[in-house]
Amino acid sequence: MRPQTISFYTLGCRLNQSETAVVQNSFETNGYKIVDFNVPADVVVINTCTVTENGDADTRRLVHRITRLNPRARIALIGCQAQIQKEKLTELPNVQWIVGNALKLDLLRIIQELSPDGKPQVIAPVIPRTDFTVPLSGKDQNHTRANIKIQDGCDFFCSFCEIPYARGRARSRKFDDILREVQSLVSFGHKEIVITGINVGTYQQESYTLIDVIKAMEQIAGLERIRLSSIEPTTIPLTLLDYMGKGRKLCRYLHIPLQSAHDQILKRMNRQYAFQHFRDFICRALDTVPGICLGTDIITGFPGEEEDHFQETVHRLNALPIHYFHIFSYSSRRVAKSRNFQEAIAPEIIQHRSRILRQLSQQKRRLFYESFIGTTQRVLFEQRKEGTWSGLTDNYIRVRATSTDDLANRFVDIQLLKTHDAGVWGEAIKAIT
Repeated sequence: MRPQTISFYTLGCRLNQSETAVVQNSFETNGYKIVDFNVPADVVVINTCTVTENGDADTRRLVHRITRLNPRARIALIGCQAQIQKEKLTELPNVQWIVGNALKLDLLRIIQELSPDGKPQVIAPVIPRTDFTVPLSGKDQNHTRANIKIQDGCDFFCSFCEIPYARGRARSRKFDDILREVQSLVSFGHKEIVITGINVGTYQQESYTLIDVIKAMEQIAGLERIRLSSIEPTTIPLTLLDYMGKGRKLCRYLHIPLQSAHDQILKRMNRQYAFQHFRDFICRALDTVPGICLGTDIITGFPGEEEDHFQETVHRLNALPIHYFHIFSYSSRRVAKSRNFQEAIAPEIIQHRSRILRQLSQQKRRLFYESFIGTTQRVLFEQRKEGTWSGLTDNYIRVRATSTDDLANRFVDIQLLKTHDAGVWGEAIKAIT
């Protein structure tokens, strides 16, 4: 009997990527053959996202695409959308398993024990608020940089967000279990690991904090870089900046969601800070960590965002020493508080505002890149595309270079020569590792 084939598709955040890698590893070690998502498979797993309406639509689109490609495929929908919209997902064709966040890492057992009987198996229990472990390592076969989940859930309840309902309340991974997986990921060949979670700055397991996790990871031989994923502004200890500025393995990079630069809108969003607090921290980060790259998230079209609110956000972002923005068009979420807010913004206005901010982000990113032209930076190369190698500096500059050598997962000293639309062209000086 041939091994069952299975494919995976991940929507959404780095935390989802980390969890997909763990689930995939569990199937692979139990005899399943992993195939590309575009190849017909016996079982197809989609790790879902429900942060925006686009995430919901992507799930539906993927399910219909799979059904057209392979009408016999059995589909498992796992993750955030499966937790919140489980009843609605049962209406989609070929969906046999709907597994929420509490048990999605147990998908192998669920599929083996719960054979479909014609109707979808729905498993989405309440998520317990307890410290947790991860059963297997999340070796990432698709990316050079691996993700390590250290935390899950959130207690902040921003009015636009349903993550506390999809992921549960804040909880932390056991400290020793984190280090076990990091060592495993390094043994697989990963040289850079990204620390991820829903709200990583709130990590607290017994007496251990985020700083303790970073310090312990730095002691693991073979791990060259540690990068933080998105981190909330009110959760970043100033000691983190001091530590980052000392130039060990922690990357000079912070992605800190702002969401709006107008205090009235921040208050309606139930954010825990005013703009001045955010600005002061950004300025301190620049002073403490030379060359740091700073990014943020912005939501356009939040209910009640009048034109003067938006123009104030544009003005402040233009003046703010930050280097790029991820722009999200507001969409009402079914269990978020803002679904009941009045003063909805017209879709065409949201789209117009999003275009303005994306253009500003492109300008600021290019200025950041240009400030490093002529310098030599250490680049971890990831893959070759269209004849050139692509990789990242520790401060998140996307670098392309030509080489006849195989640079995949290698560090190379690169002289940065000129900017282009998606990053910087560089020239190799000397291969390091």
